Amino acid sequence: MRIAIISDTHDQIANLRAAVTYCNVYNVQLLIHCGDLISPFMLDELARFAGAVHIIYGNNVGDQHLISQACGTRFSSISHHGVLGAVEAGGIKIAFHHYPQVARGIACQGSFDVVCCGHNHYYAVEKVENTLVINPGEMLGKDTKPSFAILDSLTLEVEKVEVGEQMKLAE
Repeated sequence: MRIAIISDTHDQIANLRAAVTYCNVYNVQLLIHCGDLISPFMLDELARFAGAVHIIYGNNVGDQHLISQACGTRFSSISHHGVLGAVEAGGIKIAFHHYPQVARGIACQGSFDVVCCGHNHYYAVEKVENTLVINPGEMLGKDTKPSFAILDSLTLEVEKVEVGEQMKLAE
């Protein structure tokens, strides 16, 4: 199973739209958003993804009430997990939290195969004990080139995907 990990979109519609389009074209089956989605209108973009979407809050929470209210109802394919999410997919257990420090702490517990995070806007993949910790970088494009990660659940290989102008034009 191919799983997209995205974080820190900060209302960047064009970047999120390009990432969702890419994921739909390249057979990604699950999408995890690690926080800082911000506005409820971003749910419209996530709903374009062909598979299930799982989201959490970050430190820039936006309109919590409207976001949580729309998930699972208006947007039946989007599940909202509050500040900490956990799913089993593709034969692996995945947790996700916005903060890298918390993600590393969760990884040390050994209960998950993969723990995903965001917040600092820097792409990183590391092993903590026997757990893979993935920070997909930012989709905002403020500090670095917008990027997200794709995890292969069978091999636990991670691919970094940078969102560029050619990706946006291909929509």
